[in-house]
Amino acid sequence: MSMLTPPGMGGKYRITGSRFPHMRRPRSRRRIVLAAVTATVVLGLGGWGTIQLVDVFSGGSTETRAAPKGGEGDCKPADGGTAGRAATAPAAPKPLPKPSDITVNVYNATPRGGLAKTTADELAKRGFKIGKVGNAPAAYDKKVAKAGLLLGGPDSEGALKLVGAQLTDTEAKAGRHDDADIDLILGTGFKQLSSPADAERAVAELTAPPKRSPSARKC
Repeated sequence: MSMLTPPGMGGKYRITGSRFPHMRRPRSRRRIVLAAVTATVVLGLGGWGTIQLVDVFSGGSTETRAAPKGGEGDCKPADGGTAGRAATAPAAPKPLPKPSDITVNVYNATPRGGLAKTTADELAKRGFKIGKVGNAPAAYDKKVAKAGLLLGGPDSEGALKLVGAQLTDTEAKAGRHDDADIDLILGTGFKQLSSPADAERAVAELTAPPKRSPSARKC
């Protein structure tokens, strides 16, 4: 048997001629690996696309559907709860005194004569006590540009607000004297007192409770 006789042929067949049988070249390992990676990527993209389609037609992901009602989730007041509730309930304004508890001194700092007297009479009709009536001291005479300048004692905040509600465009200063009287100095911008209805509306705004603000939250 010739050395060129393939095993298993038993010597029955011989290779003759100058042409040899063609042998299949082994596949490249790189091609095999590349094909495997490509197949994995294609399968992964196909699976991801399927998940996205299911998510779209099912109305969102599980986390989205499980979101609590109202959008609050596990949000808690930023300060632990107690302080947050206190912040939403601001203190109500102090009640204003009654007109009968306030004595008003009316001074005229304008060139118009008789203005202090007519203004004092109108305030008396509204329930205020009237003290001194006359021309303004030299320090204020013709030096008040607004409709009125209100001067009060150390604890005259409420009285200043109540008298100030009787006219517009005023400036109020507390602690200018020691007694409890309110000095109303009429300036060049004064024309007349506000109507009783407008004055009552202004007083109602001063005594109205402040609006509640939503408490701050953190998530």
